[in-house]
Amino acid sequence: MIRKFDLVIAGGSFAGLACARTAALRGLKVAVLDAKKEPGARIRTTGIVVKEASDDFDLPARLMRKVRGVRLYAPDDRALDLHAPGYFFQATDTAGVLRWMAEEAERAGAELMYGMRFENALEYDGGVSLPGLHARFLIGADGARSRVAEHFGLSRNRRFLTGLEIECEELGGFDQRFLHCFADSAIAPGYIAWVVPGLGVTQIGLAASKPRKPDLSGLLRRLKAFCDVRRIKVIERRSGLIPSGGTLGNLGTRRVMLVGDAAGMVSPMTGGGIHTALHFGRRAAQLASDWLDDRGPHPVAALKREAPRYGAKLAMRRMLDMAPSNLLINTLLMTAPMRTLAQRLYFHTRASDGIPFEDRAVEQEPPKQTVTLHLI
Repeated sequence: MIRKFDLVIAGGSFAGLACARTAALRGLKVAVLDAKKEPGARIRTTGIVVKEASDDFDLPARLMRKVRGVRLYAPDDRALDLHAPGYFFQATDTAGVLRWMAEEAERAGAELMYGMRFENALEYDGGVSLPGLHARFLIGADGARSRVAEHFGLSRNRRFLTGLEIECEELGGFDQRFLHCFADSAIAPGYIAWVVPGLGVTQIGLAASKPRKPDLSGLLRRLKAFCDVRRIKVIERRSGLIPSGGTLGNLGTRRVMLVGDAAGMVSPMTGGGIHTALHFGRRAAQLASDWLDDRGPHPVAALKREAPRYGAKLAMRRMLDMAPSNLLINTLLMTAPMRTLAQRLYFHTRASDGIPFEDRAVEQEPPKQTVTLHLI
């Protein structure tokens, strides 16, 4: 028996689940296919959520921890502290967030089919036929190596960063107020290494632009200056590819569309993709609903117009891919122009207020007032 849906989404991570919830709330009959056994399995991201994502998409505070600054280290261990008033990052229990998003999508009415991989499909004028399923529209939110893109001959990611990360029991030695980022071409050529004081854990990772490889052992040797690496107790290891070529050209056909990492919607410079996954996952659902039920513009053309283009970030990515020497990084990183550039990369248009991080009060006491009571 063929089960019929308005929308089938391949991929049950950030983009797919955001899409599923919005589409179901709009009244579409939605199914999500994902090869994982459950939404929190096989995490491939550090899970850092920028403030813009927190503003656009409500996520539960119990699954996140605010980090208000970035400490950027040169290869010679000099450090630059960056922060901006009103801005923060969220270190997340990523598996927990994805489980919560899955519950919310199901609560909205979407049907989640974990343990079911997208294998093949046939598109025709009236929709898309999959094994045992029929969809009026198919969305591929199935990651950097999208099978949907491959099957339907759509554009595919060709440029990548390779990331490695270990999640450990919480470590001392790292200031909890900062994301700790290490610019070091010897261990992370073309990108950075990081230590994230997370939610009850510490995440240690790095990435490199392919075909180079990240050197996790080299990073751990460098971290000896901060903690006893022999005492690190690893909870989980993860790795994955991060698209770095920008938004792809051919995002869909009449009945099929890509979104999220599958569409290359990842910052080529920072590798950040959660915000765009959440935003454009929801937007894909809105566009599909408008087209299917209300004679709106075709989703692929509309999404293409709205998708990020990353012009300047693509140019900067090409420069970083050359992996500048550590001598050059040491020379330039602490200069005023590089500080301004780093501030912009991490905090966008927000400038520092010039107040040292230690002197910034997160919350101020209201001024004391003297109240005079007049008795009658």
